[in-house]
Amino acid sequence: MRTSTIAQATPRLLMRAPVRPAQQRFRGVPMPQPGTERICSPAGMQRRPMLGRLRRALANDLLVLHYQPIVSLADGRIAHHEALVRLLDEDDGRVVGPASFLPAAERYGLIGEIDRRVLDKVAERLAHHDRDDGGIAMNLSALSVTDRDMLAHIEHGLARHGADPARLVIEVTETASISDMPAAREFCQRAHALGCSIALDDFGAGFGSFHYLKHLPFRYLKIDGAFIRGLPDSPHDQLVVKALVGLVREMGQQTIAEFVGDRRTLELLRELGVDYAQGFHVGRPHAWLVGSTERSPSRV
Repeated sequence: MRTSTIAQATPRLLMRAPVRPAQQRFRGVPMPQPGTERICSPAGMQRRPMLGRLRRALANDLLVLHYQPIVSLADGRIAHHEALVRLLDEDDGRVVGPASFLPAAERYGLIGEIDRRVLDKVAERLAHHDRDDGGIAMNLSALSVTDRDMLAHIEHGLARHGADPARLVIEVTETASISDMPAAREFCQRAHALGCSIALDDFGAGFGSFHYLKHLPFRYLKIDGAFIRGLPDSPHDQLVVKALVGLVREMGQQTIAEFVGDRRTLELLRELGVDYAQGFHVGRPHAWLVGSTERSPSRV
């Protein structure tokens, strides 16, 4: 009789079904009927080891933060930093960028735990650095913004480390808010009442931007990099940035330009009235904080 083993078996089609966006998976949206958009293939099966890698990273504290300065265009001082999560490779200790593991973290439902770890590290950092170092901004995933328990975790983490909530900036993206506006509004209002600042991240990236500009309390509006990268050579982008600056200023809040890559862009942003700049030209991410009393040499 002919026999076979799992080791000898060749990869076969296991299922055929569309892949839903992470927002729908996490919110319990019913799975659509099977279709032909995506199939389980050997290549897809090879990505499964990332799940174990992420679990080991969380168990062994292999997540680290790098900090990128956000600089005032009025006086060149560092106003605060954005905490950017990285992963230490478990084999050789090299630093792995977020694009390599955050999509998998969303796919496997671990992004909320990563957000919590980042918050704990940010709270600890705030507690051990002088107030003159400014605040720290951190991104929250869509899952965490709509998680009813997340704000309690933030409040508890800040209190445990003795960190001032006023020095924490929570960055909320458009996808995180539009997917569940009532939950996002409640989260932002409660975070604001706690003393934290809200930054609307990647503004202008989607069609619903002005909807959540109207409904969410915020202190900073971060203009999406799509309007900044080619700013000096794009009259259209200049008009958009100028309009956003005027609108946000009338609302009594401030603007941050992301992805500032050269001096031409920096000078134009200053002329257009943008309040803060972030990008490689004004400061690359580092594994440590730079004092806010320092200036970015000859760049701002």
